[in-house]
Amino acid sequence: MTIIISRKSPVTGKTNQRKVDITHDQYLEWLGGKLIQNVSSTLTVDDREFMISGCTPADFDYLYPEDK
Repeated sequence: MTIIISRKSPVTGKTNQRKVDITHDQYLEWLGGKLIQNVSSTLTVDDREFMISGCTPADFDYLYPEDK
């Protein structure tokens, strides 16, 4: 199952949405205090980070640009 999570970016202040592959019950478990990696091992690193901090991959690209 996929749910849509809305989080405010601490970098841009913009509210972003992301589809994550967890059930509603798993989402409630996470909200109840369980670690997201224990609730669902199938989420990507980007999904987990978005749920925890609200940061998107673009936020990290902005914060940590690669040296060119």
